[in-house]
Amino acid sequence: MRIFVAGGAGFIGSNFIHYFLNAHPKAEVLNFDKLTYAGNLDNLAALADDGRYKFVQGDIAEAGAVEATVEDFKPDTIVNFAAETHVDRSIHGSLRDFVFANVMGPQVLCEATKKFKVPLFIQISTDEVFGALGLDESRKFTEETAFAPNMPYAACKAGGDLICRSYFQTFKTPVIVTHCSNNYGPYQFPEKFIPQAIFKALANLPAPIYGDGLYVRDWIYVTDHCAAIDLLIERGAPGEVYNIGADNERHNIDVVRLLLKMLGKSEMLTVEVQDRPGHDRRYAIDALKMKALGWAPEFGVEKFEAGLRKTVEWYQANGDWVEKLRARQKEINPHIKITKNIEHKI
Repeated sequence: MRIFVAGGAGFIGSNFIHYFLNAHPKAEVLNFDKLTYAGNLDNLAALADDGRYKFVQGDIAEAGAVEATVEDFKPDTIVNFAAETHVDRSIHGSLRDFVFANVMGPQVLCEATKKFKVPLFIQISTDEVFGALGLDESRKFTEETAFAPNMPYAACKAGGDLICRSYFQTFKTPVIVTHCSNNYGPYQFPEKFIPQAIFKALANLPAPIYGDGLYVRDWIYVTDHCAAIDLLIERGAPGEVYNIGADNERHNIDVVRLLLKMLGKSEMLTVEVQDRPGHDRRYAIDALKMKALGWAPEFGVEKFEAGLRKTVEWYQANGDWVEKLRARQKEINPHIKITKNIEHKI
């Protein structure tokens, strides 16, 4: 198999490349990544001398670069992880970047899939396109749940997903769209919730908690997500939508307290910060359709603590990864600061 991975230097994309090459020794992977602030080739340093892996720097919103690379590489599958993902940046930063990456990018990839007759394109999306659920309801997002994005980031992702749908409906372009819950694990950019809490705790600084801390997210270990995508490459049906989640709903405050306990810190080492505008209260994924294909998470609800401990141990063992990332951010964007305490400013 020849897999074109867009956004392979990011958190989930780099984990997927490692996973896929381990699972398929004869596969070839091309990593097409713009290398924005969150793209980090150190995530893939172990593959630098692997002849099955190739890196091309490029922007998925630039049709010429994408089409030239697809035509040359001739992939069997395109998987798109490339996106602007941080919700706060979509509120306080440049929304234009989100439109280009999350709306125009999928259109360019759909067009390349159609033009060069790529057998399959998988668009990786988010549960946030569905909006919010109430804390007092048992309902979960299904593949039929209507889009109701509340954040600019989520609205852009929904736009890209709908473009994918339109390409299948109009041109029969073989595209699958997935909606996954919150990922955690190694190589995640330190501004994200779990790694930020880990590094704050290690520095004996309080972990920031939005509002009352009762916001609920449905957590999935990143390699479980990778396994689901791998299965969709094999068994997924073009034109279909698949939700990917581990049935692992947790209050934000409970996740932080569990991390503090693992690190031997006081559970009171938290600080309430000003809430995000329009903050969605709860996300929850119904993954029955995915499970019907034969997928099941290794780190499900019973093993969440094991997955979290695995994540903590990785960050503890890879302090040099963070230091290199911090140095790189100083070079590419002086407005983003990653100190040894992992404090961020936009």
